[in-house]
Amino acid sequence: MEGRFFPNDALFTQPQKNFPAMSIEVEYSRKFVESGNTLTITPFARIDDYDQQRTHFDFREFKLHLNKDEWEWQLGLVKVFWGVTETQHLVDIINQTDQVENLDGEDKLGQPAIHATWYQDWGTMEFFVLPGFRERTFPGIHGRLRGQLPVDTNNAAYEASDGAQHVDLAMRVAGTVKDDWDVGLSFFSGTNRNPQLLLDTSQIQPRLIPKYNQLDQLGLDVQATLDNWLWKFEAVYRDEPIETYSAMVGGFEYSFYGIAGGQSDLGVLMEYHQDSRGKSAASPFQNDLFVGGRWVMNDAQSTDLLAGGFFDLDNETRSFRLESSRRIGQNWKITAEMQIFDRIDPQDLQYPLRNDDFVLIELARYF
Repeated sequence: MEGRFFPNDALFTQPQKNFPAMSIEVEYSRKFVESGNTLTITPFARIDDYDQQRTHFDFREFKLHLNKDEWEWQLGLVKVFWGVTETQHLVDIINQTDQVENLDGEDKLGQPAIHATWYQDWGTMEFFVLPGFRERTFPGIHGRLRGQLPVDTNNAAYEASDGAQHVDLAMRVAGTVKDDWDVGLSFFSGTNRNPQLLLDTSQIQPRLIPKYNQLDQLGLDVQATLDNWLWKFEAVYRDEPIETYSAMVGGFEYSFYGIAGGQSDLGVLMEYHQDSRGKSAASPFQNDLFVGGRWVMNDAQSTDLLAGGFFDLDNETRSFRLESSRRIGQNWKITAEMQIFDRIDPQDLQYPLRNDDFVLIELARYF
């Protein structure tokens, strides 16, 4: 059960402030004893009281997991995460973002894939054949956290002649260097998960048409664990038809253990974002600094809190976010989020969201 409250009136839709919703996710796993293979099915469904686009169903995973000697195979709908940084996952590209779920981009749609992993003493090599494309979801005309014009997801365009049937390829090599450094090098060639939004004025109501171009991406992710320090870095080089550019995010988390002689820990985070396109970047994180903290109580209820702010170094734009969760008893969990957009510059990509501060409360029951 979820409730989102927006204290300010919407800029581009009816002045709805309260958005109740419900969701259910089931994970079914069956291991075949004779072969040692595993079948995993994870359906997800959400019903939103106002935003019809947010009411949707998806299989997050529907895969057969095979093991043979040094090889591991996943066949079907898979979910794969790449990346190490806290505030932006530049290298993470296998799965499409389920953008109607949340603004942070953490929720992903299941991706049709043949995924093979080769295990060696020095690390792993992963190979992907991705024979089907998932389009990004967007808030509907009655939803919040959207721009002035609706995105017409029913008429998406593609650069590839075979459209959503284009077969993408990817690979990743990962290993540990000198015990403390985890390094991953990845390559992706296929349909860009992030669409280019094109203005269409051919109808009475202007709209945005998502166009999915082809993309070659070379990615690097590095994480170093050095005593109380956790250093993180991600970088990508992307070659698209409309432009070629690079982007990076890097920073650290320093942990103070046993605060005031107790059992709780406090981590101080800082990450810097940079994009070679500068102010013309199709990303709000072109020259931004994130500063925040993570508090973990280490109690029986697994209470934690993450809070911080993004500061644009080119203008006065800043935004703040808080996430917290706590278990209640054995079967319940409550999660809270708060997002504040403050002093958003008119030239910033977040400007359409300037009235969309919100508080989210979610109560989950586990069976």
